[in-house]
Amino acid sequence: MEAGNFTKVTEFVFLGLSETRELQDFLFLVFLIVYITTILGNLLIMVIVTSDNRLHTPMYFLLRNLAVVDVCFSSVTTPKMLIDFISESKTISYQGCMTQIFFFHFLGGATVFFLSVMAFDRYIAISRPLHYITIMNPQMCFGLVVAAWAGGFAHSIVQLALLLPLPFCGPSILDNFYCDVPQVLRLACTDTSFLELLMITNSGMLDLIWFLILLASYTVILVMLRSHSGEARRKASLTCTTHIIVVSLIFVPCIYTYARPFTTFPRGKVISISYSVMTHMLNPIIYTLQKQEMKSAVRMLWT
Repeated sequence: MEAGNFTKVTEFVFLGLSETRELQDFLFLVFLIVYITTILGNLLIMVIVTSDNRLHTPMYFLLRNLAVVDVCFSSVTTPKMLIDFISESKTISYQGCMTQIFFFHFLGGATVFFLSVMAFDRYIAISRPLHYITIMNPQMCFGLVVAAWAGGFAHSIVQLALLLPLPFCGPSILDNFYCDVPQVLRLACTDTSFLELLMITNSGMLDLIWFLILLASYTVILVMLRSHSGEARRKASLTCTTHIIVVSLIFVPCIYTYARPFTTFPRGKVISISYSVMTHMLNPIIYTLQKQEMKSAVRMLWT
């Protein structure tokens, strides 16, 4: 489509993870298994928490909502990647690319806020155990969940509002397997230095600051646990350690991707895979295997 003296880009081409046919077939099988495991694992959490009355607590209510986010987030990029592994043409329309960016940052932002809400839940449970149920009442839990979704939506709208006005006149090749801000921004036919700085601030620096705040919060919680009895301290410490692992798996790759200038790095695709595909498969495993209540609920559901 002609617009002034340039041709507007109507689609983008992915380079993907490999150009070798045999390797693409192998990766297709690997990521198909990962995707199926992710969906089934998170659906299992949703079914168990919903069906078992013993798990109708604030912590498991938040965990169920995190499972919903994991299912949605993994479905933003993985199905398209699987299709591209077995197809000759690895393209996505301009509208499809912008839509993928919106949902990627919407759900990614919601994940960050959900992890923050879960940290707040653990802090209240340990610092105010006698008032925990009163503070984390259904209205409070529902409000925190809505706030997490709203925070992710606001973050994504900012990203998209900065991208949509940009002109794209070619080349249209993305060295990745999905659309994301760093790669797409570099293809704009204008100087994007200021926009890059804004997006690094909106995504990367906020991720870094948020990550440090969460680590500090869990450090405070672990220090507070020193005054608890042996068994209670062990269970709470295990829960907090689990949360720290998940927080690190989410935040470290995001900081690596968004808190630096948007230039290509050799390990960029590997990092992208870790937080866009793999982490959401690991969350159900990490959160359920070390919780006796979840294991008991799984056995009860099985029988």
